[in-house]
Amino acid sequence: MREQAWSSASGLANARRVRFLVALVVLFTLWWVLTGKLASELERAEQQSVNMVLSQLRSALVIKGAEAMLSREQSLERLVGENPFEWLDHQWPMYQGQCSEGAPKHRHWCFAPRRQKETGETGKGWLIYNPRQPITIDGKVAEPDQPLAWTVTTEFANRNGKSLREQDGRPTGLKLAPLPFAETTVNRQDAQR
Repeated sequence: MREQAWSSASGLANARRVRFLVALVVLFTLWWVLTGKLASELERAEQQSVNMVLSQLRSALVIKGAEAMLSREQSLERLVGENPFEWLDHQWPMYQGQCSEGAPKHRHWCFAPRRQKETGETGKGWLIYNPRQPITIDGKVAEPDQPLAWTVTTEFANRNGKSLREQDGRPTGLKLAPLPFAETTVNRQDAQR
């Protein structure tokens, strides 16, 4: 009888261990799925945030371009390379202002002015964004710690059908054009020498 009591107690203990193991496997599986979903939602949220900021900046460019075309004192060419964040009446928590050395912190924007060699004057430059998650912006995939850069440039009418600006082609507005980040850092280093 003692052997039966002993075997039923060990059988009960084994059943508890099996239930505990099954519960751990189920919890680990749920944790694994939740972690994957959370990562994809973080990527999607960051991508939507960047697209929202770019859309608001592009709207500001349309307005500023229209103001420049209607004004006698301003021209579109003078606005090329300017900081469009300054044209918006909004406090951006993710906008750091002018960039310090290197790229901004993760999920932050900054404006990297280029310096004129002769005058030391600043003002024109590039917008830089440093993603934390792999995101797709304007059809291009950006990996973490691979900053993205844009500059304000003029838009023109494509009359020749080749997407090339003709010599007599007049600008029709402003746009935000993507740049390779390497090009912005090389230009900043050259300008500082």
